[in-house]
Amino acid sequence: MTSTMRRTLIAGALATAGLLAGGPALAQQVVKIGYSGPLSGGAALYGKNVLDGMQMAVGELNAQGMTINGQKVRFEVVALDDKYNPSESAVNAQRLVQEHKTPAILVPHSGGSFAIQTTNEQQKLLLLSYTSVPQVTARGNALTLRIPPEFTSYIQPFVNHAMGKYGKNVAIASADHDYAKAWIAAFKPAWEASGGKVVAENPMSYNRSTDFYSGVSKVLASKPDVMFVGGASEPTGLVIKQARELGFKGGFVIIDQAKMDEIAKVIGGYAPLEGSIGVLPVVDDGEPKMRDFVQRFRKVYPGRDPSSEVSLNYTTVHATALAMKLANTTTDAAAIRAKLDQAFKELPPAWNPHTMVGVDSRGGTLASVRVAVVDGGKVKETSLRSLAAKAP
Repeated sequence: MTSTMRRTLIAGALATAGLLAGGPALAQQVVKIGYSGPLSGGAALYGKNVLDGMQMAVGELNAQGMTINGQKVRFEVVALDDKYNPSESAVNAQRLVQEHKTPAILVPHSGGSFAIQTTNEQQKLLLLSYTSVPQVTARGNALTLRIPPEFTSYIQPFVNHAMGKYGKNVAIASADHDYAKAWIAAFKPAWEASGGKVVAENPMSYNRSTDFYSGVSKVLASKPDVMFVGGASEPTGLVIKQARELGFKGGFVIIDQAKMDEIAKVIGGYAPLEGSIGVLPVVDDGEPKMRDFVQRFRKVYPGRDPSSEVSLNYTTVHATALAMKLANTTTDAAAIRAKLDQAFKELPPAWNPHTMVGVDSRGGTLASVRVAVVDGGKVKETSLRSLAAKAP
């Protein structure tokens, strides 16, 4: 071997050694955010909407780039299907912590959230709970964020609208999961306190059935003026469709999990929802930053429209990443949770289309709720305050 060749080999070896030595400084830290929710069964679309919002936020974070505590990070979402089953949510949480070291897990149902709350403080796992059930934060779990506002703010306005427009007899034909049960528990006494009567109560397994004729026929036999319905959007649409086919002419009170624009796709438009009340669909929100968000979502997911499950969880992932940056840690769940209030306040408007303005003392986000009615076959936003004050 010539001296020139020898010098070349030595130089190459030194260069390789230098690159290897510099490897850790150049490497990105991968931060995994967990998801456990329904990705199969009747609530699959609901679960996919949540996951799509998370993935959209992660894509933007990685495209922009973020440095936390002096190290570049790349975010990933690790998604597991729990089929809307709380026991599977708990198993998934264990797996996400043990196999993927996730500092946070997003769960889009109350049953799964309650199951995970039994161990998340010991696991040092931040629970991002997408449910508006107040009990999720009333328990005092220090590592929980409740993402949507409490559903109780909808109750009296929904009662006033439906009873005032259609009459005092209501039949309950909603889903039978924990979230729907919480809604029923709050809705029934409010309806009765306003002078109404619950003439039938027949919750159904929205997530395991597509034929609701028997259950719907049972409640319609009581001749209700109003039907109380809701769960995931697609089965809710089927319940409404089958009620209309069986001759029901009254109105629907639709719990906030179901979205009227998604229901309309199942039942052939808004006309069958005439007189109904529910949450304002994202696609019908006239706020400029929400219209911008809808357009950006459609570019990422062509042919689809976002729901509030998309937008609220999109914002929450952005806020969680910013809280990590503010806390200078990607692993300390308590420190990250402590910075979430500040993070929501500091998010750019484009990342916060619902204007989530902070976190209250119990761990619930602060945001306004928006409702709409179907009038003349069109969705029209209506004032929550005026509905709440209006006697039925």
